Amino acid sequence: MNLHQFRFVQEAVRRNLNLTEAAKSLHTSQPGVSKAIIELEEELGVDIFARHGKRLRRVTEPGQQVLKSIEIILREVNNLKRIGEQYSAQDSGTLSIATTHTQARYVLPQPVARLRAAYPKVNVALHQGTPEQVARMLLDEVADIGIATESLAEYDELVTLPCYDWQHMLVVPAGHALARVERVSLEDLAREPLITYHPSFTGRTRIDQAFAQRRLISRVVLEAIDSDVITTYVRLGLGVGIVAEMAVRELGGPDAGTDLVVRPLGHLFGRNVARVAFRRGAYLRHFVFKFAEFLSERLDRALIERAMTGHVADYEL
Repeated sequence: MNLHQFRFVQEAVRRNLNLTEAAKSLHTSQPGVSKAIIELEEELGVDIFARHGKRLRRVTEPGQQVLKSIEIILREVNNLKRIGEQYSAQDSGTLSIATTHTQARYVLPQPVARLRAAYPKVNVALHQGTPEQVARMLLDEVADIGIATESLAEYDELVTLPCYDWQHMLVVPAGHALARVERVSLEDLAREPLITYHPSFTGRTRIDQAFAQRRLISRVVLEAIDSDVITTYVRLGLGVGIVAEMAVRELGGPDAGTDLVVRPLGHLFGRNVARVAFRRGAYLRHFVFKFAEFLSERLDRALIERAMTGHVADYEL
């Protein structure tokens, strides 16, 4: 048996048992893939796939166990490559980060700048997407580290740790009636047209759940993934905005002007937790650990290493 056979089996499963597509992605021929898989089955003495004619129909029960072993073997092969990369270039390489727009725009600039100052030979690749896409980029080894509020903790293949907590904020024009209300209620918000995040982003599910639990209807007139877009339409008078706390910190500063007023909404929607995630079993280079520490002092190397080996499931903020 060999690594080529393992990769052929894994890619066949990834391509929904379509050997033609698997062969294309691996830049080889379909008959070659089929032959290699059959030879591996003969050597193991079990059928990895159930077939109908020459077509693969499903993964067999022993095949499921074979797949688990193959995933471990190929993961460790990739780890070996990364070990070689790290020790041949201690202070250079690429840090690949998968995250959402809000994190990339409002949270990551300072940690990225600190990393570049500490490791000037390290390049940063920033991949933005939905929380589900962030998780997928980690699983597909596109990214070394992922940062998002939703979804990351739902994947068993990922090790996740809380990074920081935040609340939603109300944003209204300075002349709006709610600008004079110190503690806004859900009933207040139910009377207004709302501008907030798309349902898959930035804690939107907490907003929807809060209205549903009180049997109130939220009139969301505009959805966006970008906090700047939300505040732009608030300025135009289309409605009141509900955005993430980190997106409006500058609005409360001395040079922010007085056109918008912000009010905390944590008493209505609770606190949200942004999490960092790593692919379980991945080999992390030293500057990945350092970047996590720049994100939060709580995320030191010792904690992450314990979590990666299964000894720390979580910790309190």
